Formats: sequence, structure tokens, C-alpha cells
Amino acid sequence: MNRQELYVSLNNVDHSRDKRTEMAKKVQMNPKLIPTLLEIIKLTKDPVSSKAAWILDAVARKQLNIILPYLDSFTEVIGKVELDSSVRPVAKVCELLMESYFSKKEIIVRQQITEAHIEKITSSCFDWLIGEHKVAAKAYSMTSLYLLGTEYGWIHPELKMVLEQNYSNGSAAYKARARMVLKKLK
Repeated sequence: MNRQELYVSLNNVDHSRDKRTEMAKKVQMNPKLIPTLLEIIKLTKDPVSSKAAWILDAVARKQLNIILPYLDSFTEVIGKVELDSSVRPVAKVCELLMESYFSKKEIIVRQQITEAHIEKITSSCFDWLIGEHKVAAKAYSMTSLYLLGTEYGWIHPELKMVLEQNYSNGSAAYKARARMVLKKLK
């Protein structure tokens, strides 16, 4: 499947779980599509970029390791996504990567993620947490940043400050996740 064919296929994907799962299976069966998927995600103002992000999220949830060879491209893209419907799945992939990175079982992920990847994920997560984004992206960012802060000491104080400053203006879901993270930070 070339770029144009993938783009057309993604354009036919809708919010239904069946269509997203079907497309994700195609990508899982042909991981060489991931760089093309990332190229489409770079089309930040195109609604199809969100659909590409949904598929990357679905693939990562099922088989995170197949995106590891493409971490350089992924971390280049994450700071550029603009549409909320793209930010949420990209933030989720970051959360999955960080959960795996800090898991004692997933040594391969720790070997593949570099300091440069960590810096870009950290920066993007803080941007999503501080920016005008929906609560899901903020919640995934909180988890990623909390985990990162277990290894990078400067992150926890910054995370705590941001959560405390934004707590009173947050939605009920934001406050619930923030309370959980703040409790862990004490």
C-alpha cells in the first residue's frame, strides 16, 4: 500500500471501533506502513491526520514494539500535532511508551528510547498539560510526566506546580486525575 492508498483508506475510517480495528490490523500486518502513517500525521491541519493518529494509537495498544524502530519520526511529529483529535491518541502513545519504559518487564523499550526521545516526549507532555487541550490528553500527559519524574528529578516539582495552579479551573475528570497524581507526589 503506497501513501496515496493509505491516505484514501484512512479517509474511509470513522469513529467506529470496527473500522479502526480493521485498519490497525492492516498496519500491524505491514509495519512498513508506520513511517507513512507518521507522514500523514504530520499533515497537522488535515482531518485525515487525526485518523492516522487513531490508527497509530490502536496499533500501539496491541503491539507497541512495532513502532519502536520509528521512534525518531514519532518524536519529531508529536510536538507538531494540532487538532485535539490527533493530540489525544498521540499523547496516549506517549503514555504507553512511558509505562513500558518504566516497566521492569519491557527491557527492549528501555533500550530503544533515547535521551532525545525522552526530551521530546517530556516537552510535548508539558505543552499538552499546560495548553488548551481536552482532558484525555492532559491525563495521559500527567501519567507520562509522573513516570518520567521518577528518573528525572526536576520533573516532579514542575508537574506538581502545574497541577496545583490549574486544579481550580479543571474539569471534574482533570481534578480526579490531578488528585491521584498529586497524592503520589507527596
